[in-house]
Amino acid sequence: MYAGPLPAARARTRLLAAAGAIALIVATATPALSQDAPAAAGERVLVAADFARFAPGTAYDMLVQVPGFAIRQASVERGLGEATGNVLLNGQRISNKSDDVVAQLRRIPAGNVVRIEIRDGSGLGIPGLSGQVANVVTRAASLSGQWSWRPEARARFTDPILTRFDVSVSGERGPVEYTVALENQVSHSGAGGDTLIYDRFGSLTETRLDYWTGKVHQPRLSGRFVIDGPGDAVGNLNAAVRGLDYRFEEDGARVASNLPNRERAVRDEQDGYDREIGADWAFGWGVGRLKLIGLERYETYDYQSKVMIDWADGRPRTGDRLTQSSEEGERIVRAEYGWKPGEADAEVSVEAAFNSLDSTTRLFSLQPDGSEEELAFANGAARVEESRYQAMGTYGRPLSPTLSFQVSAGAEYSRLVQVGASGLERDFFRPKGQANAVWQASPNDRVTVRLQRRVGQLNFGDFLASADLNSETSYSGNPNLVPPQSWELEGEWVRNAGRWGSSTLRLYGAMIEDIVDIVPIGATGESIGNLDEALRYGVEWRATANLDPMGWRGVRVNTRLILQRSRVEDPLTLEDREISGSLKRQFSIDLRHDVPSTDLAWGFGLSHQKNAQTYRLTELSRQWEIPIFGSLFVEHKDVMGLTVRVSAANIFSGESYFTRTAYAGRRLDPISYVEIRDRTIGPIFNLEVRGRF
Repeated sequence: MYAGPLPAARARTRLLAAAGAIALIVATATPALSQDAPAAAGERVLVAADFARFAPGTAYDMLVQVPGFAIRQASVERGLGEATGNVLLNGQRISNKSDDVVAQLRRIPAGNVVRIEIRDGSGLGIPGLSGQVANVVTRAASLSGQWSWRPEARARFTDPILTRFDVSVSGERGPVEYTVALENQVSHSGAGGDTLIYDRFGSLTETRLDYWTGKVHQPRLSGRFVIDGPGDAVGNLNAAVRGLDYRFEEDGARVASNLPNRERAVRDEQDGYDREIGADWAFGWGVGRLKLIGLERYETYDYQSKVMIDWADGRPRTGDRLTQSSEEGERIVRAEYGWKPGEADAEVSVEAAFNSLDSTTRLFSLQPDGSEEELAFANGAARVEESRYQAMGTYGRPLSPTLSFQVSAGAEYSRLVQVGASGLERDFFRPKGQANAVWQASPNDRVTVRLQRRVGQLNFGDFLASADLNSETSYSGNPNLVPPQSWELEGEWVRNAGRWGSSTLRLYGAMIEDIVDIVPIGATGESIGNLDEALRYGVEWRATANLDPMGWRGVRVNTRLILQRSRVEDPLTLEDREISGSLKRQFSIDLRHDVPSTDLAWGFGLSHQKNAQTYRLTELSRQWEIPIFGSLFVEHKDVMGLTVRVSAANIFSGESYFTRTAYAGRRLDPISYVEIRDRTIGPIFNLEVRGRF
């Protein structure tokens, strides 16, 4: 049991041991040390006993403890397309869209998990998968459930969270396995502090003191049903409905050298809901297996933003109000047919997706008598529709006992129609596909190489004009946007070092055509648009080090490092710069100690992230929070049968920072002012109580 601070020499020894273990994993793998012989070369199979020391309550609690594996969420795109995440449930991709894989894994009781297989994606016969993929195999037995309650309190600015919870029930009735879940996703945030405004000569011209709070409540009810049979048929039915209640408040005082003192208030609110229902049915047909998929999704919300200014010299209140009402819908039908010609896997798929966005934005100005006058807001109302059709073929097979490949090829055709202001109708035909190869260099080393031609998708909202009253920025509408395309190359090396842990090294790069960025509109305007080309490349390293072999029993260290660079030609200066807001570096290290012979665990985490500047035609800005984020936790796995975890985050009192350099016109003109913002966030305290029934 932990009994206080370690002596300095002992602490240094253990820290050096952790660093040495990580270095050893990267440098060499020693087959003789492995205690978990994989089921096949390059494949790992983990069962309940492998996670016993963590006392997991859900499938998610188990998967996050798999050495060297990081969950990759599926990209949120219109349609379903090929698989993009790296988690399967019972050998099937997760095909609903309103739910992410983490939320689904949290609803599966740990007792229902038969095993977790870590396999290479290209050998699973599912187009789009490559690299490490986790297949979570589950089986519902008798009626069971799990629940958690996760309150949170912050030291500054925000109200505590008391209503964040989730509860799910799983069971089996005849040929149907089911999971029904109710959850309330809640987030409260806030910060406050000074903002200083300087002129181009460095003289202070204005000081601001602002405090803000934000609250998001999203209650959600969902159900998942798996039908076994008749015969070899398997069906899935997913349904969900979720509400949205968002509130944002900011109050501030401003003192300027050239204006009267004033108080400023911002009030944002958004209400709405979304629903989704999806189903699939797979059955043997001919020499293979046919899977039919259908999905319908609908979302609606009403948004309002108000900015009000009260002047100390007695002049009337001034301000603006913006409203937006939107409805978004999607319908998808898809068919997949797969078969095994000899040792190979083959599949053909076709898909049709129909999407629409109907949005109206209005802008009002507060008049001296307290009334409002509606202002013209060009391109603020329109309906955008897309019909998209895709056909793909996939073929993969082993070339030798240690080498395999998979290739997918096809194309998509889409028609984009904008009804309303600046209405336009356009057609696009784009080839797409990918090829990957896997080499099992040794029982502990696997190398994957993937080349992909990707066709991106557009945000329908970018076709319309928009404004942010709080930041005092706006965009013109642009009906001429085209979807970006890219060539992407990725290489991944996975090394399994047995009981020492594992590591993954990934190199990646992308050449992007028609990248979406900010472009000039006329002499003074700007909008979301396309730039000709861009380049993005980087390296990612993940490692899990188990320190048991070094004598520190029960200790595991997870490390992740990403270094990324990018390049695009600036539309104003015509010089190369980074992609606006893109990731530059990210680092995290997490240590967990499950104290032997006890139900106690403790640990800490450190993380850091830095992004590139945001480039607008009239300003440069960067916003970031908590340069070094620190957290720690203590957990007891059996408090009257419950798991109780107490944690503290932002323990180094990291703050929220924002810098902006605004220009008199565009960025080629002289500087107008420089804004420097520093806001306190404060420590964050969490309690998590988990139980099963």
